[in-house]
Amino acid sequence: MEIIVLVILLLSFVTYGVIEFHKHQSELHSIPIRIHVNGARGKSSVTRLIAAGLRAGGIKTIAKTTGSAPRIIDEYGEDHIIHRIRAASIGEQIKLIKEFARQKPEAIVMECMAVQPEYQWVTEQKMMRSTIGVITNVRPDHLDEMGYDLESIALSLSNTIPYNSKFITAEEKIVSPLKSITKSRNSTFHQSKPNDVSKEYMMKFPFLEHAENVSLALKVCEKVGIKKDIALNGMIETKPDPGALEIINIKSSESRIFFVNAFAANDPHSTLMVWNMMVERFSDKKKCIFLNTREDRLYRTNQLLDLCFNKLKPEKLIIRGDNILKLIPDNIDLNVKYKIFSSSEQTETIINHMKNYNDYFIMGIGNIVGWGDEFIEELKK
Repeated sequence: MEIIVLVILLLSFVTYGVIEFHKHQSELHSIPIRIHVNGARGKSSVTRLIAAGLRAGGIKTIAKTTGSAPRIIDEYGEDHIIHRIRAASIGEQIKLIKEFARQKPEAIVMECMAVQPEYQWVTEQKMMRSTIGVITNVRPDHLDEMGYDLESIALSLSNTIPYNSKFITAEEKIVSPLKSITKSRNSTFHQSKPNDVSKEYMMKFPFLEHAENVSLALKVCEKVGIKKDIALNGMIETKPDPGALEIINIKSSESRIFFVNAFAANDPHSTLMVWNMMVERFSDKKKCIFLNTREDRLYRTNQLLDLCFNKLKPEKLIIRGDNILKLIPDNIDLNVKYKIFSSSEQTETIINHMKNYNDYFIMGIGNIVGWGDEFIEELKK
């Protein structure tokens, strides 16, 4: 008797699973354009840019970004926070696709939320079955899950390359495995180039965006059938992802002072890359860095201090933190003039000090959690 009950239960579960699978496939195919965005860096930005370009072209589009601040971007470009009561799971994608299908969009743009290779495969080949697959780039990321060399990481990311569809990437170095897998899946390979968009156009963004991201999103929009100028006009209206490299105009009676929120660039390599972009963008301005430190992150503070004094070398350096003097390297560049504020200093005092930096751009780096968030909100007032 118990065996019969178990068999009936097992058959019930299998039947339910088959029905749900076919139901999901039906919901998927009710959405004609399905774009799945994977990669090491820039996934959220590219997801937003693609959706904005499609909306500008008159295509009803819903997008979803993931990460620490997941969002649904509706057909009007408005953000909706996803409130999670438990840890993120790829099953979230199925529920959202079901909800999106009810709204009858012409396109969905979904950022891949899987990290482990097998989950990346399931997300694409069973959940999304994208009409356009996107990999932003191949960089060292989630090394324990995806591998310790770029070739292994490329192979891991390639699990989201679709079958019988289009595949588009901005990757320029580790291209061979991506091309090979695309061909084996009977999909067409396309590659974007940063110079597909002009420097003049990039200057129009009210936040720091990378030309690689924009050119990739543009290539996707063009493959859908959106004209270049229409897609680019739409992308300028993109709302940045939370923590994006935002450019804030500090109100000063003397002149315009630009504050670059680069707190999200949380490693020396990314910080240096952003700094070089800002130096080029604000070539007519003097240079200042605001470093916000945490006493329990001494290694990171030392890293960033070394970076500031030996590589970035701004004219001025503002440091917020405690016990900083003993951390400043002995062999510092004496041309870098620094000012230290304790962590107990009033936010208003620091901002008022910055207002004296006429004709400077100031780039904020270091820790943003807690005080950093409040500081950015005060700057915007």
